[in-house]
Amino acid sequence: MSRIDYNLKSIRAIAFDVDGVLSPSTIPMSAEGVPMRMANLKDGYAMHVAAKAGIRLAIITGADVPAIPGRFDVIGVQDIFMGVSDKLPVYEKWLKDNGLEASETAYMGDDIPDIPVLRRCGLAVAPRDAAAEVKAVARFVTGADGGYGAARELLEEVLRAKGLWPAHSEAYGW
Repeated sequence: MSRIDYNLKSIRAIAFDVDGVLSPSTIPMSAEGVPMRMANLKDGYAMHVAAKAGIRLAIITGADVPAIPGRFDVIGVQDIFMGVSDKLPVYEKWLKDNGLEASETAYMGDDIPDIPVLRRCGLAVAPRDAAAEVKAVARFVTGADGGYGAARELLEEVLRAKGLWPAHSEAYGW
């Protein structure tokens, strides 16, 4: 039984913000003043399993740095949209381009710019440390903070509901 009150079997695609969702809200700076992102390996493994299982994955982020596609292309994220200040039109185009209904998608965001997509998607998800306004519109708030397993938590729930989370004998390797 899932902790998420939604028909998880209907989820065909999941989109994520990066900063505060796939990376912690605190971002280290290089000596040159360039923001650097961290990535959670368990989130990455779950994303890889989801992509292999046929769930379409996307990133819609305001950030525009080469590290993002460098990290997420390799684990199977099919669609990466960077430098996005207004996320809803990008989300709508993503739906149309992939033949998706909003009800078949989940979106995880953590801050004010994510609210329009959270209100539009089927399953609105926020990490535990998201802004209060975001948690107020989310249907599910994870037990983990952004960048510390929040994506894994959502992906495991969806994959388990679909019977696609790997059993012990299938779980080795990438």
